[in-house]
Amino acid sequence: MNDTVVILNPAARSKRAERLRTRIEELTQTAVLCTTSGIGDAERLARHAVQEGYSRVVAAGGDGTINEVVNGIAESDATLGLLPLGTMNVFASELGLPTHDLERCWQIVETGKTREVDLATANRKYFIQLAGVGLDAQVVKETSGDFKRNFGPLSYVISAAQIAARVPPRLRIESEDAVTEEGSFVLVGNGRLYGGPFPFFKKALIDDGLLDVLVFKRLNYLEIIRYLQDVIFHSEITSPEVEYFQTKALRVTSEAEVPVELDGELLGNCPVEFTVRDRALRVLAE
Repeated sequence: MNDTVVILNPAARSKRAERLRTRIEELTQTAVLCTTSGIGDAERLARHAVQEGYSRVVAAGGDGTINEVVNGIAESDATLGLLPLGTMNVFASELGLPTHDLERCWQIVETGKTREVDLATANRKYFIQLAGVGLDAQVVKETSGDFKRNFGPLSYVISAAQIAARVPPRLRIESEDAVTEEGSFVLVGNGRLYGGPFPFFKKALIDDGLLDVLVFKRLNYLEIIRYLQDVIFHSEITSPEVEYFQTKALRVTSEAEVPVELDGELLGNCPVEFTVRDRALRVLAE
C-alpha cells in the first residue's frame, strides 16, 4: 500500500521497543514506516505525509500518538488508521477495534473500510476522545514518562492518590446547555469511554455532533474520586453533585492556574474553549 504511512511511537529506547519496531516492520511491509523520537514528531510526520500525498496515515502507539497524528491530518483528505500500542488505547476501544490483535488491526487498515467521526477542539487544538480540566490533568502533569513505563495504568492511580489531599480549584463553566456555573473538575468527552473500558459518558456517540460534559461540583478530591466510581458503575448519573449535559460549545475558566489535558497529553492551562466539528475525520474501522 504505497498510499500509506505508519507513524510508530516506540515509547522507549529498550529491547522491548526494538522487538516492537521489528514486529511493526514485518507487519507493515507494504507501507512507509516512520519512527518518532520526541514530543511533536508524530504531528509533524503526519502533516508531512499529507503534504506528500499519502491518503492513509496510521498511528502506531497510544492515545497520545493518535492525538498528534490527528492534529497533523485534520482538515485534509487523509484517513486515520490505528495500530494500538500504548498504555491506554481508549479511542481504539471506542471504535471496537481488537486492541490486543495487531495483525487484525492491520487487516482493517488494508481493507480500507471507513467511518466518519466527530473532531473536538480545545483552544483550536484537536482531540479525538477526551479532555479534562482539573484533577485528571493534574495527574497527567505529575506522572512522568518513566513512571508510566514502569507502572502502566497504575501510575495514574498512584499520582491521583498523592494529589487527593489538595484543595481543588474553582472552575467556572459557561455553556448554553449547562445548569451548573461552578465546579471543581470537568470532563469533556467525544465518545463514551474514559480511562480505559469505563463508559463515563452514557449518552455519547462519536458521530452525533455533540460534546458530552461531566461537571463535578464544589467537591474535594476524595469526594470526586468517590463520585467517579458512581459514574463508572451505574447506568445513569443520578447524583446531585455531578451534572451531565451535551453541548456544541463550552468555556471553562479559573482564577487559579488549572491544567487541561487532551487525550492524556497536557494542553496547558485555563481558560479553555471547547467546540466540535461534525463527522470531520475519516477513520479506518470495521
